[in-house]
Amino acid sequence: MKIGILGSGALGSAIGGVLTEAGSEVYLIRRSTEHVNVMNSKGLMLKEGTHERIVRVRAETDCTNIGHVDLVIVLVKSYHTKEAIENARPMIGEHTMVMSLQNGLGNEEIIGEVVGWQRVLVGRTYVGGVMLESCQVIVGAKGKHTYIGEQDGQITHRVNRVAEVFNRAGLSTTVSSNIMGIMWDKLLINVATGALCGITRLPYGGLYNVPEVKDCALAAVAEGIAVAKACGVVLSIKLPEEAWFRAAEGLPDNFKPSMLQSIENGMRTEIDFINGSVVRWGAKRNVPTPVNKVLVACVKGIEYEMGLGTP
Repeated sequence: MKIGILGSGALGSAIGGVLTEAGSEVYLIRRSTEHVNVMNSKGLMLKEGTHERIVRVRAETDCTNIGHVDLVIVLVKSYHTKEAIENARPMIGEHTMVMSLQNGLGNEEIIGEVVGWQRVLVGRTYVGGVMLESCQVIVGAKGKHTYIGEQDGQITHRVNRVAEVFNRAGLSTTVSSNIMGIMWDKLLINVATGALCGITRLPYGGLYNVPEVKDCALAAVAEGIAVAKACGVVLSIKLPEEAWFRAAEGLPDNFKPSMLQSIENGMRTEIDFINGSVVRWGAKRNVPTPVNKVLVACVKGIEYEMGLGTP
């Protein structure tokens, strides 16, 4: 399968590397010329536990010379989705599928508006990636699952084909008829800890030791569950405590979610697509979301203080 990955940071490089290794024709797309040159000249070093290997990858700064692909995987930050998918038009042919593996809710709508809803697949992954250097990535795929599906829940040949390619690469992947429920499950896990880590600056070891933080997290997740139910979404997470504990499952005390990493690096966060999604969908269904509104406001205030907000 010919695949273009928009956003070859840690996760995009990890997924792209193992897909390349398994025989797919993968193009890793990233703006940084330096990063792209290093990957093309030295290859990509994948590290899984004590196992290390170099994978020869194809990296590009844009999509102009790649040609049409079978699948576009979107892994840019959510606030860059529209720009990224518009710039990806040269890769999109008559039968090209486009699949988001991003955090939060709302990316699929943006993608569908640009390239057409008929192209859009929905995915959520628990695979992890850590970028050590520009061409060295820790792959966290063992025991981590990926779920993909059609927006309407149908099990189609094309989504099965994508799952087959992922599974062949060792990315344990299941086609789901309830992908919207899985999306909301993952959203609730992000709601539980992301904004609170960003606001308090606490990694998980500290976050999980403050009872008041836990109470706030459970209240935010409870709002998310209420909104999902009002939207007719079938969740596997039934109680807020489940999202709270699943968020930290198997992770070390020094783990920092992406919200905290973005703030520490002086970057804009994805708050609008995580807690902001709960607020947005709550307003559509007349479900109150006061805790998530406060969390969004706090993160927005931090972004403004860093010079990333608007007056």
